[in-house]
Amino acid sequence: MLDKVIGNRRINVLEKALDGAMLRQKVIANNLANVDTPGYKAMEVTFEEQLKNSMKEAGSEYNLKTTHPRHLQIPNISSFQVGINVAEGYTFRNDGNSVDIDREMARLSKNVVYYNAVSTSMSEEFKLLRMAITEGRG
Repeated sequence: MLDKVIGNRRINVLEKALDGAMLRQKVIANNLANVDTPGYKAMEVTFEEQLKNSMKEAGSEYNLKTTHPRHLQIPNISSFQVGINVAEGYTFRNDGNSVDIDREMARLSKNVVYYNAVSTSMSEEFKLLRMAITEGRG
């Protein structure tokens, strides 16, 4: 029973991470589309720290035994929401636009790598579930 709960929670965490990465991809694409729009303020999606905090807050629900400080608790984070913020602390051009195309392209590349890593992890989770359901018979 506990294995089923842990598996569902892992998938839930990965799902939230994919949602955040997908939203970040849309926001970066929107920033790039508005690179020449006067007065446009670059937007950003920051969710990793929020996701980590949500996991810490919900982690006390099961308090699974860990044998190493880097082992993760798998909490219930169903209330976690990803948000969009105006990017702060960036310089503005004379027209008031704060989009830096080099920064956005770097963020885009980093997000693609992140999304691929999380989706690979999700795929591996489903493979493990499939193997458990078929009792290893393929």
